Amino acid sequence: MSRFLSNEDVQRLLAEPSATARAEVAAKVGSNLDDTELSDAERRLAEDIVRRMAHDVETRVRQALSESVMQVGSLPRDVALTLARDVETVALPLIRMSQVLTDDDLIEIVRGGDPGRQTAVASRPSVSAAVAGVVVEEAGEEAVSTLIRNPGAEVGDGGLTRAVERFSDSDRVKEAIVLRPGLSIAMVERMMAIVSDRLLAELAVRHELPQATLSDLVLQSRERAVADLVGLADDAQLMQLVAQLARTGRMTPSLILRVLCTGDVAFLEAAMAELADVPLINARILVHDNSGLGALFEKAGLPAVLLPAVRIALSVIEETEHDGLPGGKERFRRRTIERILTQYESVAPEDLEYLLGKLGDLAA
Repeated sequence: MSRFLSNEDVQRLLAEPSATARAEVAAKVGSNLDDTELSDAERRLAEDIVRRMAHDVETRVRQALSESVMQVGSLPRDVALTLARDVETVALPLIRMSQVLTDDDLIEIVRGGDPGRQTAVASRPSVSAAVAGVVVEEAGEEAVSTLIRNPGAEVGDGGLTRAVERFSDSDRVKEAIVLRPGLSIAMVERMMAIVSDRLLAELAVRHELPQATLSDLVLQSRERAVADLVGLADDAQLMQLVAQLARTGRMTPSLILRVLCTGDVAFLEAAMAELADVPLINARILVHDNSGLGALFEKAGLPAVLLPAVRIALSVIEETEHDGLPGGKERFRRRTIERILTQYESVAPEDLEYLLGKLGDLAA
């Protein structure tokens, strides 16, 4: 017994059964529960002591016990649940750290509705997808924003989207998403459409978007930012991004043309497949068929005035390759736009953004 409770400890409790003495003993016994050298008898005694002290009338005794056992893996589960249901000063340390609590226990705590306990669950070193889903769906703003900021919490795009839906006016939740590492391309695009200019700039920096994208975000040029995002997306991310743009009404004719003018035909093919509701393989064939492209345009509900511009852009792309040099993408875009504009009206714009704006006006 001396390993976790000395004779001096026992004598002190007998001579001075104060709350301070009990708290010190609770801390000492609790922290030694994981000692592998305890005999079976010593372990039973230690567990009996912590069970009794989990019901001590003095809060500071129970708090000392909670803090000493919050990372003890061999803590009896009934003691963990008792402490987790105690007042916050006792419960929160254990809820934040104890691995004895199961996902079902944590979900029950979240559904109990106490904001402090919900936030404690959200701040645990690791939070499973099951628990995170309940936090996002049922907890308060503080807990949800804490969860999203927690790199150890399993929160996917679905959870982040639901958090935005529930707290659409919350800058805390939006900022937490912006600051969360590893956002998908689709989630970055979604956030660009709803956050403030300050968070747009933070989004660009945090997720390593190109410098040109950062400048455009600050100026609220969202379509150009999306065009830059397209260049960062792999095939799966591109399809997810296109579906999201179409679903949220942000797949505009000017965006399609803007991206095409960078030489990205894959985005046009995916956009046409989504808007016309045809298989991607069919869209790819029709995009490169002169007569088929017109029929696809009509089925997609795109303005006919845009069709000649798309045909010219496709022709330029087929004839030209990016030179790979600095600024090559912009030079390619300028050549494409110049070719398109010669087919419409005489315009003398001074910069690329004016040209894109003119094309957007024509498409509209």
